[in-house]
Parts: sequence; C-alpha cells; structure tokens
Amino acid sequence: MNPSAPAPHFNISDEFVSRPAREHPERIAILGVDREVTYGVLESEVNRVAQALRNSHCRPGDRVLLLLPDSLEFVSSFFGVAKMGAIAVPVNSMARAADYRHFLSDSGAAIAIVHWSVLADVLTAAANLPLARLVVAGGTRRAVEYMSRSVTHWLDWLPSDTRGVLSHQTSKTDPAFFLYTSGSGGTPKAAVHRHQDMLACSEGFAKGVLGLRADDRTYSVSKLFFAYGLGNGMYFPFSSGAATVLDPERPRADRAMEIVKRYKPTIFFSVPTFYAAILREAERGNVGDFSSVRFAVSAGESLPAEIFQRFRERFGIEILDGIGSTEMLHMFLSARPGEAKPGSCGREVPGYEARILDDRGRPAGNGDIGNLWVKGGSAFSEYWNLPELTQRAREGDWILTGDKFTRDADGFYHYCGRGDDMMKVSGMWVSPNEVENALLSHSAVAEAAVVARTDPVGLTRTLAFVVLRPGITQPAGGLDSEIHAWVHTRLVGYKCPHEIRVVSELPKTATGKIQRFVLRQPGKLG
Repeated sequence: MNPSAPAPHFNISDEFVSRPAREHPERIAILGVDREVTYGVLESEVNRVAQALRNSHCRPGDRVLLLLPDSLEFVSSFFGVAKMGAIAVPVNSMARAADYRHFLSDSGAAIAIVHWSVLADVLTAAANLPLARLVVAGGTRRAVEYMSRSVTHWLDWLPSDTRGVLSHQTSKTDPAFFLYTSGSGGTPKAAVHRHQDMLACSEGFAKGVLGLRADDRTYSVSKLFFAYGLGNGMYFPFSSGAATVLDPERPRADRAMEIVKRYKPTIFFSVPTFYAAILREAERGNVGDFSSVRFAVSAGESLPAEIFQRFRERFGIEILDGIGSTEMLHMFLSARPGEAKPGSCGREVPGYEARILDDRGRPAGNGDIGNLWVKGGSAFSEYWNLPELTQRAREGDWILTGDKFTRDADGFYHYCGRGDDMMKVSGMWVSPNEVENALLSHSAVAEAAVVARTDPVGLTRTLAFVVLRPGITQPAGGLDSEIHAWVHTRLVGYKCPHEIRVVSELPKTATGKIQRFVLRQPGKLG
C-alpha cells in the first residue's frame, strides 16, 4: 500500500442508508411515526436534506445543529448533513434557551434545524449569533412565519428533485458529528466523532454482542440525541437492515409499555432508573407484554442486582447490563446473552480493550478498585476547542473513563461509581453503587442514591436518599430505622449510611442518570 495515497472514500450516509436502500428498498426502516418509512423513502429524504443544505450554501466541515425529537426529520437531517460532508450536532431537545445558546455558540453552527415546539427558545438563544439559516420542522407555515420571518419552514426548504445527489468524498477519519456530554457536573463539552466510529460500534456491540438481524425491531427509551440512543434507535438497526421504533414524546413507563405491546420490538434498550419505573408500573397493575423482546439492554449507570432479578422474575427477560460513554460513542463493556451476572456489566465488547489502574498508573489486582481505561475503534478524536482537556482524557489510544471499577477473577467488570462519587469513610473507600444495591434489596425501596457530606467537625458522613415502592407509606415512626437495620445485615459497618432519608423522587439528568452532585449540596432534598 502506498502510504501517501488518499484514504478511501467512506461516508456514514452511504453505509447506513444508501447501502440498505440499494439492497432492500421496500423493507421497513422506521416505525412509530405518522407512517411506516421504507429504506428507499429514507434515502430519498436524506438526499433532499443534503441538497437543501447545499442550496443553503452549507459547506463541508460546517456544523449543523439539530434540535429535533426522535422522528424521520431527525434521521434524515443527521444523515443528510453527513452526506454532504458537514458535521451534525444533535443536542437535547428538552433543554432550555441558555443551553441552546451554549450549543450554538460553542459549536459555531452555521445552520440549525429545530422543531416547532422549541422555536421560541431557539430564537432567544440565537440572538446576536451569526446563524446563517434557521429551519423549522413541525407546526404550520403560517405559525412559523408569525413567530419570525427570518426562519424557513421544513416543507419550503426541502427540494422536490433529489436526482444526482452524491455523497461528499469523506474518509473514515473525517469528523462526522459532535455529541455533547450530559453536563451533569459542569458545562457540556462536545466530543468529536469520525465517520468510522459508528461502524466500529455496530461491528462490536450490535453484531458482536447482540447478533442483530434483519428481522429485528429495536426500541430505545433513550433518545437519539444521546450517544446511547443514537446507536440503539438509528445506526444499529440500519447496520443490519432492521427496523427502529421511534417515539417523539418524552419517555414515560406506561407509554413505553404500550409501545412495546403495539410494535413488538425484539430488542429493548433503556436505563436502570427506567427499568425501575417499569417495575413500579407493573406493580400498579399494568402487566405489560414483553413477549416479543428477545434482549433487554441497560446502560447509563450500573444496573442494580435487585432490579435485574425483579425484572427477570416479572417478565422472564435477562437484562444485559453494559457501560459506554459519549467519548467512546457506545458500549465497551457488556454482559453476553446467557452469561449475565447480577451486579456486573460483563466483559469487553469485541474490538475493545479495558484496563484498571490505580492512582499511580499501576495495574490493579483482581477485586481492587481502580480507574478504568478503555481502547477501541470508536474513541472520540478530541473535545471541540478544548485541547488541554483532550490531553488529560487520552493517553495514546487509551481513554480515561473517569469511572471506578473492579474486575473479578473470571474477568467480569464491576462498576463502583464515578471517580468523584467515591467516598472515603474511616480511611477506606466505599462504593455508592454497593450501598445502593443493599438498599434496593429492601422490599420497600424502589430507588436509592448514596452520597458523602462533610459534617461540621470535618468528618465524612454518608447520606442515603430512598424512594419507596408504590403503595408503601411511612408509619408514624418512619421506615428509615428499619431500612438502616436491614443494610447492616448486608454490609460491614463502615459501608452503612449514617442517615437515611425518604424522598418522593431523585434528581436526574435527561438521560435518567441520578445527579448525585445535587444530593451532595446541603439543603437539597433535606
């Protein structure tokens, strides 16, 4: 091979849309929207967006902000942007004007494609920013024009003729899209991903772990604008010519159970807190019908062993727990079908490597808590405009996850918590995840979160917040002492929380992760 030869052409629009459209144009690609969408129709819509962008003077390398619910418009916009060589920037469509301003300013987006429902906030956010074009999907032309004459309605923006729309000559290593981290502890930052990254995830997890087939239907509670949902609900099914079930609404347990019953997905993706919500819904009498589901997948946070066991008992399905990150795009550790071990997120996904190092950079022994580093073909190339942060997160091809883990003698990995969530009590490390699992094993507890606070003397005290299961009410004396005694039968003394408080709900990010940093602040939830 000539090392000076140009890299071969590769574009994710060709791989995930045009290829399946060429091979089976009449096969269903998208369900759950106003109509079923075939791969042939999807390719046509992608071509229309790509041509509309070119007509709008969008250039290769320009960033295009996407503020859209899970829909045909989201999918066609994402791949239409990639097709013409620009960079898609999908962001949380359930955020606020201040968040949108940060996304627009930080990414330097030249064009934004947004949904009608967030137009007012976007107009506020875009004030005095050099946004060349704002396109609005949804709503009516008249309503959009009433809001602002400077915006273009989706139906007026898309051309009718899509013949001869060719992909830009991108390579596997060219940037394709940004994904912003959830920002649960600070300002969201954009991880830059390349065209090859989706292919690596599809080969490693979708095919290597799940064995995704053309006759599968995927349904993801996590939305497309998150790294986890982007794979689950878009490029994973498209990689195998399968179908995806999309829901534009905010996730809700009863609605998700109805969607599963109606569209009969074969692979169901969610997060631990939502699995807990489904169990609570079932306890209220909504029996649900998961008979079509051959695999249920969990990520976002470690899946408590108690939820794993209760879900298996209720629905007969073994949840495959795994862990991924925005920086790695999707899963790098995962349980395997038939090999799931409660409380563990499995082993390395094919194509990925993992190692646990102590704070001095030395390999940790089996059972010892350390920092998890991972390596794989989907690793982000950089944080946008943050070179120093990029340098701290990367060591060659290895990525520091920021998570604390242990590995057992069988090679199974066990999540202990985020590095900043770990607690040192009486000079010994305590994993909040371990304490939360013990709390969840109590019959009255539906959700739990454990944090450390410093008392007036300067000593570390652990505080547990619990949400009770449906129908459970606190007696006059409270349940905290009973739960506290229960935990003492399962954990050594220094790991047991000093105080337990019953609350109605726990603060969470839009991805369903518990915001422990909120709970660590005095005055929050007591």
